[in-house]
Amino acid sequence: MTGVAAAPATRVPERGGRLSASDWAQGALDVIAEQGVAAVAVEPLARRLGVTKGSFYWHFPSRDALLQAALERWEQVEQETVFGSVEAVPEPRERLRALFQVVAHEARSHIIYSELLKAPEHPTVKPVIERVSARRLDYLTASLRQAGLGRVEAQHRARLAYAAYVGFLQLNQLHQRLQHDEFESYVEHVMATLIPAP
Repeated sequence: MTGVAAAPATRVPERGGRLSASDWAQGALDVIAEQGVAAVAVEPLARRLGVTKGSFYWHFPSRDALLQAALERWEQVEQETVFGSVEAVPEPRERLRALFQVVAHEARSHIIYSELLKAPEHPTVKPVIERVSARRLDYLTASLRQAGLGRVEAQHRARLAYAAYVGFLQLNQLHQRLQHDEFESYVEHVMATLIPAP
C-alpha cells in the first residue's frame, strides 16, 4: 500500500570483479523491480554488475537458481522488515496500526511484490507468492483475534485487509498514485476501518 515514489535501485559495490551470491541475488531483485521477472537474465545482469558470466556460474548453476535465491532473499528481508519491526508492540491494536504503517511505506518491497503478482504461474514465483500470502493472512488473522474478533470475523477481515493491499498495488500499477497527503489520509482510513475499536 504505497503512494510514494520508490527508492532507487541499490548499487552493488565494486569489489575487483568478485561478487557474492547475495550480490547477484540483490541485482536480480533490482531487475525484477524495474522490469519484471522475465527480464532476469545472466548476461545483461553480469554487464549491469560489471563482471563476467564466470562470476555468476561460480555461485549458481542456472538462471532459475539465481531467481530462487533472489526471491528467498526478498522473502526473508521482507519478513524481517515488516513482521520483525512490529513484534515488540504488545497491544494487538497498536501492533496492527504499526503493521499497517510499516506496510504502507515499504515502497520497494511492494514494487517487487507487484511484479511477482504478474507471474503467478511461474514455477519459481508461485510457491513464494503462496507462502508469503498465507503467512501474511495468518498473521493478520491472529492479530485480529488478539484484538477481540471471533475466528470467522477475524478471517474475513484479514482477507479484506489483504485484498485492499493487493488491490491498491494494482491501482498503483495503473498509475493511480495518490499525492502524499491523500495517501496518508487513505492509510488512516484503512486503519480506522479494519482495526477493531477497543
